[in-house]
Amino acid sequence: MPVEVHVVTPERELWSGTSTLLIARGVDGEVGIQAGHIPLLVQLAIGALRIQREDQDELVAVVDGGFMHVTSSTEGVTRVDVMASYAEFVSEIDLPAARARAERMHELLTQNHDTQVAEADLVAAKAELKKALTRIGLAG
Repeated sequence: MPVEVHVVTPERELWSGTSTLLIARGVDGEVGIQAGHIPLLVQLAIGALRIQREDQDELVAVVDGGFMHVTSSTEGVTRVDVMASYAEFVSEIDLPAARARAERMHELLTQNHDTQVAEADLVAAKAELKKALTRIGLAG
């Protein structure tokens, strides 16, 4: 029995359909979901979301945090809702823009030694660098 999957962001529904296996990166590591999985709530990290479909190519998206909620109905249907802050398929990634973003964030982080940058700005820059490097790693 396949897993019912819905991947949504605040802006759009990225994808919905059925999967034989879904692999996501949580803040504590990767987790795989197949039919019959127990209910689960996972805080997502920046990383790949892999959706394996029966007799079709694997779908790969990059997810910038959020949550994954796994439920099972009384009929035994496993449903996965991925509620991401932002997500896009690898085929949608603008590789030159991701490289430029990574370079800008790297410069900002290395220049911090010479200037006073607020801690919150450093945390945000590190997250943006990780997002850009994840996109480059998946699409490049």
